[in-house]
This record gives sequence, structure tokens and C-alpha cells, in this order.
Amino acid sequence: MIRTTAAVLHGVGDLRIEARTVPPPGPEEVLIRVATCGVCGSDAIEVGRGRVLADPPVTLGHEFAGTVEEVGAAVRDLAVGDVVVSGAGIACGTCRPCRAGRTNLCSTYRTVGFHRDGALAGYVVVPASTVYDASHAGLTWDTLALAQPMAIAVHAVRRSGLRAGDQAVVVGVGGIGAFITHAAAALGAEVLAVARTPDKIELARGLGAARGFVSGEGSLQAHLTEIGWEPAVFFETSGSSAGLASIVDAAGRGSTIVPVGIQREPATLNLGALSLAERSIIGTVAHVFASDIPEAVRILADRADWTDVARTVLPLHEVADRALTPLLEGQALQVKTLVDPWAVTSRPAVHGRAR
Repeated sequence: MIRTTAAVLHGVGDLRIEARTVPPPGPEEVLIRVATCGVCGSDAIEVGRGRVLADPPVTLGHEFAGTVEEVGAAVRDLAVGDVVVSGAGIACGTCRPCRAGRTNLCSTYRTVGFHRDGALAGYVVVPASTVYDASHAGLTWDTLALAQPMAIAVHAVRRSGLRAGDQAVVVGVGGIGAFITHAAAALGAEVLAVARTPDKIELARGLGAARGFVSGEGSLQAHLTEIGWEPAVFFETSGSSAGLASIVDAAGRGSTIVPVGIQREPATLNLGALSLAERSIIGTVAHVFASDIPEAVRILADRADWTDVARTVLPLHEVADRALTPLLEGQALQVKTLVDPWAVTSRPAVHGRAR
């Protein structure tokens, strides 16, 4: 048995940095030495508001990169020393959605870091089916730790039906909005990013947005008319009712609306108007491991530097004060917060090609 330091959720507001025992991997599992782990808004919600997904006591952390240290007896596609990234979702592989290739909709879907111990720790044991061998990419740990949230963006873009040459609007340039902006631009779409502050617009432009619009400077509908845009797809990533309302008002005939951010309150929609204009509303959740994780790694490799998204890596003991609490309060210190479970103090993130 390996002992490791871990960020363990015991209940609402009760996150403890403590020693835990890591069991040996089972036949279809792998033991991973965690290099870098991302912190997500879902982690913050579990700590601050209570059991939405998590089954405490549980070690948080589902967005991670690391090295395979040991493989189970039945594992054939991974070997000791492989550099891997997490997909986190555990699917049965046999239910109707899984048979259709929609593993994110598995009837027994569970997630590493919520339903079983995750990677805000030095070591983690996970099903081999949830990690992807990214050794070929030659990327740094800090960049590879962005693969799981990028895969969520890739999946949302796939679900939308967006094509190269289309115009798209992304409302919200927070964690997932930033990744969707880049994934849509990387596809060849022309992206208009909508954010509350000019600095977020600047970030979106760096990620490939062709245009930006500060949401407090008028209506989105009027702005699109002014610039002559007719977007095919609208992504709402903020989860705000105002963001969704602005999209419903602005969406033209035949357009697609993708609510990525989870709406906190029930939305009132004029379904008649949606039908008469043949607008579509497309749901999206998580990602399909087999297709979206490899594409996420490819997209990450095509951009030299991700410092604008994740510039500082925190030590594990600072995860509550400098990552989870700011996220819960809507005051995240950077777009994506990363944690190095082996670090003693904060360090600059290292992105790009591994040295």
C-alpha cells in the first residue's frame, strides 16, 4: 500500500489535507503518479454547497496528467512509464448509450474524483479505461492537465454541428467558455466572444476569437445586426439566465443554441417561436472519451503556450484558499487553476513541448 497526501472532501465546507492509503490497482486498473491536476467549478460546488455528485469522504480531482506506475493484470493498452491524461468518466460499456458510442450518457456513469478517489493527491488508482496514453504528444504536464476540460469543449462543439466557415457566438469566457472559444476557432469557425470585461475579451482574442463584445455595452441582438453577423451556433457557457435570454433574443432562423453552463433556475422559452424559426436547442454533457480526449490533446499541441489560461500552479495545501473558495465566489484567480501535489510552494506553469 502507498501512502499519499490528498485533498479529501468529508462534507460541506470540510476539505482536509490528509494522508490516505492508495490501494494496489485491480486487474483493470492502473496506479498513476499525479504530476498536475486541474481544479474545476464542480469541485468548488461540492465543497461549498454539498452533495451534487460527490460521495464523501472522497479525494477530489478529475482533470489530471501523470505517469503510469503500475498496471493491473488485465490491462493491455498501457504500460509502466506511459504519460497519461484523465477522462475521468467511468462507463459500463454495455448499456444502450454505451453501445451507441455515447459513453457520457452511460446509465451507471460515475466520475473519478467524485464517486471514487481522484487526483488531488500524489498517487491515484483509476480504471484503465478512463486514461489516455498521451506519450506521443510530447507536451508538458501542465498543458496535458488541460485535456479533460478541453475535451468537454470539443464535445460541445461536436454536438452543435458547427462547421468551418460558420459564425458562432460564445457567451461567457470563463473556464469552459475559453476552451470552447478555442475549439470552435480551431475548427475554422469565426467566433464572437461575449464577456463582462475587456480583459476577458482580450483573452478570447488570444484564443482565436475574431471579435469581442462586452455584455454591458448594449444588447447582443443589436450588436449582431450592427456588424452584419448571422451566427449558426450560440454557446451559453456562463449558466446565467441573462446570458441565455440574450441568446434566445439574438438567435436567428435555423440557428442552434447550446446551453453548456448549467442553468440554476428553470428557463421560460417561447417554444412556438423556436419551432416557427426552426431553431434547435442542443444539450451537451461531459465528453465521449474515445473521440473527444484524443482531439483535445491534438488541439492543445497545436498552440505553443497556454499561460494565458493557466499561469500559476499551486501546492496542494493552498487548494482551498486559492482555488476552490475563489471559484465558488466567482472570483477565480485564473481561467484554469492547476495543482502540483508534489510542490511545496506555488510555481509558474510550464506549457508547450516537454523538455
